[in-house]
Amino acid sequence: MYKNHKITAVVPAHNEAAHIGQVISGMPELVDRIIVVDDCSQDGTSQVAATSGDARVDLVTLSVNQGVGGAMAAGYRRALQLQSDIIVKIDGDGQMPPEYLPELLDAIIDQGFDYAKGNRFLLGNTISAMPTHRILGNVVLTFMTKMASGYWHIFDPQNGYTAITAKALRTVNLETLHRGFFFENDMLVQLNFGGHRVKDVAMPARYGTEQSDMNILEIGLTFPLLLLRKFFHRIIQKYVLRDFSPIALFLFVGLALFLWGGGFGIYLWVKTIVTHLATPTGTIMLALLPLILGFQLLLQAIVLDIQETPR
Repeated sequence: MYKNHKITAVVPAHNEAAHIGQVISGMPELVDRIIVVDDCSQDGTSQVAATSGDARVDLVTLSVNQGVGGAMAAGYRRALQLQSDIIVKIDGDGQMPPEYLPELLDAIIDQGFDYAKGNRFLLGNTISAMPTHRILGNVVLTFMTKMASGYWHIFDPQNGYTAITAKALRTVNLETLHRGFFFENDMLVQLNFGGHRVKDVAMPARYGTEQSDMNILEIGLTFPLLLLRKFFHRIIQKYVLRDFSPIALFLFVGLALFLWGGGFGIYLWVKTIVTHLATPTGTIMLALLPLILGFQLLLQAIVLDIQETPR
């Protein structure tokens, strides 16, 4: 127990036999149960976890590889069955320092947040240890995730060191939660629907001999489209179907005007190059005014959405 709360750690593991034993042995005593989800490993991960000698270990084995999101969904279900109060996600590769776990829990217990996540960028001295491609990719994905999730104050959305209350977790549809590495972004979108408060906690990262299953090229090709879809899904669900808001009006009208102005402007530009004829000022204004007005409406929609961020 930690401050009268039952703490359960969910550890998704796929071919982590070399690290899972260290993760279990390093788990702080404040953790009541350790749910190790073996995501169809082929290297004896289950055997190492089962013979760890830690009575807190609860092993869940998946016969088909479901990805980290699928493994976490299975672990979350088991944690709710165990009547946990707070559920923590700690990866099985040993990258997440267990000594920082109390800081995640304090954000929930003492400060009243529903979901706490690590942020490696809040500790400047740890950024130098991050591979350059991870830094650049994280910055781009962070901005897109801010728009998609509506949590404009968060950063480092791909940080998997998280803690969530059982109450907030029950509002998340685990059946539709993304099964791959996108699940952390998807989780934020679903939490926004419930108005849950999210906090970033300064957290260093450890990089050792572990090999990540994350394909950078695949993420670069798939994540932007997934985030764009989630963005429009959130806007429609939150600002149209559940409670109509001017945010949706500004966004859709602004987007239509901006696309019309930009598209018509490009057409006029190409036409001028091909025909070598000057475009009348009035015709140019038909492209310029919608472009400017649409841009202003889009900015207003973003400002209002930022103000709606659960804090």
